[in-house]
Amino acid sequence: MTRNLVRRLVLLAAAALLAALPAAAQGGLSLPPSGNNQYSSVTQGIGLVKVTITYNSPHVHSPQGEDRHGKIWGGLVPYGMANLGFGTCGDQCPWRGGANENTVLTTTHDVLVQGKPLPAGSYGVHFIPGKEEWTIVFSKNNTSWGSFFYDAKEDALRVQAKPDKSEYHEWLSYEFTERTPAKATAALKWEDLQVLFTIAVEHPDDLYVENIRRELRTTPGFNFQNWDAAANYTLQSKSHLDEGLRWAEAAAHGPGIGQENFTTLSTLAQLQEANGKTEEARKTMDLALAHPTAGPIEIHLYGRQLLAQKKNDEAMKVFELNAKRHPNVWPVHVGLARGHAALGQTKEALAEAKLAVKQAPDEGNRKSLEGMIKQLEEGKGIN
Repeated sequence: MTRNLVRRLVLLAAAALLAALPAAAQGGLSLPPSGNNQYSSVTQGIGLVKVTITYNSPHVHSPQGEDRHGKIWGGLVPYGMANLGFGTCGDQCPWRGGANENTVLTTTHDVLVQGKPLPAGSYGVHFIPGKEEWTIVFSKNNTSWGSFFYDAKEDALRVQAKPDKSEYHEWLSYEFTERTPAKATAALKWEDLQVLFTIAVEHPDDLYVENIRRELRTTPGFNFQNWDAAANYTLQSKSHLDEGLRWAEAAAHGPGIGQENFTTLSTLAQLQEANGKTEEARKTMDLALAHPTAGPIEIHLYGRQLLAQKKNDEAMKVFELNAKRHPNVWPVHVGLARGHAALGQTKEALAEAKLAVKQAPDEGNRKSLEGMIKQLEEGKGIN
């Protein structure tokens, strides 16, 4: 498709747009989108951050039914900047990355796009396509129609990306093809081509902690469970451990808030240890294990936690304490089996596992224990 033909098509679309706007303005009518390029939106969470791309989706087949497969890139969508024959961008017009109104990317927080900073906000998304490399433009102007009024002075960010082959897409679409707690990969896909670009969040744990701080100053802060959950978050993320210790102390002992029980005391002990307060942590954990709320399951789970930390001797002492305090109660024998196995005492582990299987409360636990017994009989370790 020649540039002259592209220009004529654009002029026709622009004329249709100008003709339609007054009627819509006068009557406030909800009419089909220009060219039947339907509105679409996709949102991806990256931790607390929400990234949304809104766009109108053109077809490979034209509204008149023409098959444009193989004629999109470098044809309908020119390489480089183009003169669209309308608007104010002259011969420096990028591609709108969709149809009709601006394609818009909105991020609730600051992010990194292809490693470069983009502040929170909404941006018009444009592209400068190339055979080997594309430029993605994020404009502070996100309310225009297409790229007709694009102005480089309004650029917030430009990044580069490589085009690649894609499965066939009749309709232009944006997708998030990969996602982790700190990064997602966005993809423009149309016809047989895709362009990928990463959107990352620096220090996502900071955002969670900042949000938790705010929430604990409101209604959630009147509930000790929320202070404990906040403290546990810092343990799991291995971040802000000093603040986590303060939250754990509030959960267990905070005036008008705190409540001493196995859960809050054990959380406090873990955060004391994480902050280098080893002796205090030991004393607090002794209090937790001696507390009336320390039931067989709570003690067992603490023992499992110690096993996960490779503290096998300490875990065995906890499993033995559970057996002394709650003899022959589920899941005491399971804990003893795991403790003996971790210490290489296969005979003792097998004996405890066979006692445990008789107490299994459901089919899932029974099958799991039968598998454990089989592994022990074969001389294998257990997880």
